[in-house]
Amino acid sequence: MNLFDYISDRASKLWLEAYLHTSMVVQCTIIAAVLGVLIGVAVYRSPIGSAVATALASTILTVPSFALLGLLIPLSGLGPTTAVIALVLYGLLPIVRNTIVGLDGVDPAVTDAARGIGMSCFGVLTRVELRLAWPAILTGMRVATQMLMGIAVIAAYAKGPGFGAEVFSGLTNAGSTNSLNQAVTGTVGVVILALLLDGVYVLIKRFTVSRGVRG
Repeated sequence: MNLFDYISDRASKLWLEAYLHTSMVVQCTIIAAVLGVLIGVAVYRSPIGSAVATALASTILTVPSFALLGLLIPLSGLGPTTAVIALVLYGLLPIVRNTIVGLDGVDPAVTDAARGIGMSCFGVLTRVELRLAWPAILTGMRVATQMLMGIAVIAAYAKGPGFGAEVFSGLTNAGSTNSLNQAVTGTVGVVILALLLDGVYVLIKRFTVSRGVRG
């Protein structure tokens, strides 16, 4: 069976895998963004705190995917939960780092002016600093999403959903009927989804970042 026949015969299953893969990555990116921004807000005023937070997030990223999944499986078992925890942890670094960089880059004169007109510290943070840091945060989310699209394939090792099942089945059954079709379909599917999500980020940036800031 050639590749096109394979895709045609399993179109409904592949569409479901594409949906589950995208859904898992998007949800994990959102969770990582919430946690990453909160961590960045908590530490950005402290050089030591910023260095520690970035170092810890970097350390997580250096742990091989299989090793991290192997450590998590005894705690959370096989299935989506383990995959989600792993993806969220891997997605933290670019978001935490970009949040800190974005907040550090806000002109102190702007925040002083905001306080001068009576804004509270919370108001300055939410209405001024985070808005000005948003382009950097969005870039961190974009990088995290592209990273997680690939790592989500490895999550199939822990029975995570998505195209990883196709890739793993193809590699595990190498040499058998349709093994190459499975591996190629899963790999190309991930690439296509990554490009589509990157296009979504371009649109989000266009509609949420002013032209002057976009440069």
